[in-house]
Amino acid sequence: MGRILTLSNLVTETPVVGPQAFSSSVVGEQVTISLREIGIPPRPSVLQEIDRERAKPEPDFKRLTDLISSDVALAAAVVKTANAPAFGLSRKVGVISEAVVLLGLSPVMQTVAGIVLQRVFRYSPGMERFWDSSAAVARVSSWLVQRLDLQRRVRSGDVYTFGLFRDCGIPLLMGPFPEYRAVLAAANAASDCAFTDVENAALGMNHAVMGARLAVEWGLPEEMVLAIEHHHDVAHLTGEAEGLTPRGCLMVALAQLAEYLVQTQTGQGQTCEWLKLGSACLDVLDLDPDRLPSLGLECSELLSAAA
Repeated sequence: MGRILTLSNLVTETPVVGPQAFSSSVVGEQVTISLREIGIPPRPSVLQEIDRERAKPEPDFKRLTDLISSDVALAAAVVKTANAPAFGLSRKVGVISEAVVLLGLSPVMQTVAGIVLQRVFRYSPGMERFWDSSAAVARVSSWLVQRLDLQRRVRSGDVYTFGLFRDCGIPLLMGPFPEYRAVLAAANAASDCAFTDVENAALGMNHAVMGARLAVEWGLPEEMVLAIEHHHDVAHLTGEAEGLTPRGCLMVALAQLAEYLVQTQTGQGQTCEWLKLGSACLDVLDLDPDRLPSLGLECSELLSAAA
């Protein structure tokens, strides 16, 4: 089996353009694939500029506004996202300058990152339904923050961003591994082992670690990076394994519940993940399973309204 990255070398190793490589056992042969070949996109320039401004003792909000406004479609998407009920702003915003002030620097950066992520992979062949599903999970999970009265424990915007980035390693692995669709189908059907164990056995790597690698490259918070890396690991939700913060556990649990609700209401993309992780997620959320049917109906209404 190939070498699996952990957060420690995700953060400290050479950037994506460096020479480090994974060794992957595929169909009986050893295949060496560099991070460049896997195709982790470097952090977009707009995120670099926002992060640079955010790091200053006195950030220039006008410069941030100008940076985002220079891309009309991006600015419109940020305003639309900021006005989503999940973000809970006290009033609707009409222009990007209001969104920057009301959301704050870190939420704006994460919002931009989520929008740009979908752009980067927009034209990945056959991935349209994947991104529709990711967007639905992000929307429902951030809605659940309000619905379950968790605003004091985790921010809706963080949960929304996590929902978009959680599975971004999947399109990353589609390119270099033509057989990955079959591996993905096997992982979705695996009821007796972790999703990522199936990927590791076939490829020597998994989408959760690759997604965490991209999140590091794009400057997402370490807490979110760890949640992406371990979102299929039940031991991190139960506390048997260390690494996730309480907020990180909430992000994972909310997104997993959202995925379950979306799948049960749409009938699409059924997996075994709720069977393996559901009980731990309910414990993290302190949620009675008897509430799931009513939440499912509300989720259906939310998805219909957004269609």
